[in-house]
Amino acid sequence: MTKDVILFDLDGTLTDPAPGITNSLMYALRFFGIEIEDRTSLYKYIGPPLLETFAQGFNFNAEQSAQALKKYREYFSTTGLFENKVYSGIPELLQTLKDTGKKLLVATSKPEEYSVRILQHFNLDRFFENICGSCMDESRSKKAEVIQYALEKAAITDKSKVLMAGDRKHDIIGAKENGIASCGVLYGYGSRQELEKAGADFIAADIKELEKIILTR
Repeated sequence: MTKDVILFDLDGTLTDPAPGITNSLMYALRFFGIEIEDRTSLYKYIGPPLLETFAQGFNFNAEQSAQALKKYREYFSTTGLFENKVYSGIPELLQTLKDTGKKLLVATSKPEEYSVRILQHFNLDRFFENICGSCMDESRSKKAEVIQYALEKAAITDKSKVLMAGDRKHDIIGAKENGIASCGVLYGYGSRQELEKAGADFIAADIKELEKIILTR
C-alpha cells in the first residue's frame, strides 16, 4: 500500500538538536549539583519525554523532575532552541515528497510551541500541513498520544496509507500503538538494534534511503 501521509519526528530526524538539548540538560542538572563531563553521555536522552528522562535517567522524584524541567526550559526557550541544525538533504527530501503529492505532518514529543518556532526558524514549516507536539504541561508527551493527535487533526482515517519516520524506539512503538507503519532512521540517535527490537517495518541508513522507502513502498 502506497504511503501518502508521512509523519516525521523532529529531533534526530529533521534536525540535529544535540547542542541545544545537551546544553539545556547540563544547565538543569547543574542546579541539582550534577556536573556532566561528557555531553555525549546525554545523547540517549534526545527524543524521549523530558520528565521520563529526569525520572528514569537521574532517579528524580516527581517534584525534582518538575523543577528540572523548569530549569531546562529556562535555557532552552531562549538559547537552546536554536542550537540546532537541519540535517543535510532534509529540505530537498521534503520538497520531493511535496512535489509527489505526499501529505506531510510533524509528530514530536517536543512541546508544539517550541517545534513550530524551530521549524519556522529553519523555514521548514512550509512543507507541513500540521506541526503536532506535546503540551507545555507535558501532557500528550508520549509519542503514541502525539501520533493519535496528529492523525485526528489531519482527519486521517485510512491508516494503511500512513508512515511514521523517526530515529528512536518511541517513534516505532508509538506508530505500532496507532496501527500505522514505521521507518526507523539511522542518522539520528537510535541504533539499528534499538529500532529493530521496537519492531520498525523499515530501516533507512540515510536520507536517500528514507526517500526511496517512502516513494516505493
